[in-house]
Amino acid sequence: MSKTVKALLHCSAVCNIWVERFLAALGITMALVVILQVICRYVFNSSLFWSEELARYMLVWLAFLGTSSGYHRKIHPSIDILPGNLKKITALGIVLAGHVIAMCFFVVMIYHGTIFAYFVRLQISPALALPKWIIFSIIPLSGCLLLLHCLAFLSSDIAAHRHDR
Repeated sequence: MSKTVKALLHCSAVCNIWVERFLAALGITMALVVILQVICRYVFNSSLFWSEELARYMLVWLAFLGTSSGYHRKIHPSIDILPGNLKKITALGIVLAGHVIAMCFFVVMIYHGTIFAYFVRLQISPALALPKWIIFSIIPLSGCLLLLHCLAFLSSDIAAHRHDR
């Protein structure tokens, strides 16, 4: 395996470690915000006006970043019975085609996510008074992470095929 492929795989792994740490912190924070809202509402009879909006935005970030982490760990749904029952070169073609199709989707996600984040750049969230571009920037950010993982997998699969020859 070449140094470039190893570096790409290492970069993908390091990014995923940081994403998973952030996911853990985000999940714990979201749970605490919801618990605090329930306590304030039912014990003190006074609701926090910002908690529902914050929890919703945290859940969106959890979903997009969780997708990236799941893709890195290869736990996303896939159909792998077909490549397993074909000749090596045909199976490699199917796997590589899957990577290329995924990369195309991730590029579209980055492009249109950036356009959308730019479109809402002047809008402010009602309760938190956050610029909405910050909230929606998760779309192109997770697209970049997914593209990084996909490039790492693609290069690894190509390098493994070259090594098998």
